[in-house]
Amino acid sequence: MFNRMIALPLAVAASFIAAAATPAAATEVSCKNTPAQIRTLAATKTGEDAAKAVKLVATGEKLCAADAKFEAGKKFSAAAKLLGTDLAALPTATAGQ
Repeated sequence: MFNRMIALPLAVAASFIAAAATPAAATEVSCKNTPAQIRTLAATKTGEDAAKAVKLVATGEKLCAADAKFEAGKKFSAAAKLLGTDLAALPTATAGQ
């Protein structure tokens, strides 16, 4: 009985963690295409957030050059959020413009 009381909450917690991690892992970051897509979106925006996004993209490109693709993905994601979109939605967001 005691084992079930411990195992069930752990199993539920593990399923939530797995479900939350899946979309982030599914987002493919391209060091070639993603910066261009974010810059295209930033060109349509004005203000401080667009300038910050462009700086984050430049930092992400430097990280890509240093083979730190995971960290570059974080910078690209932050830039996309500043521009009001999500990294996963970028190809659709820039395709219509």
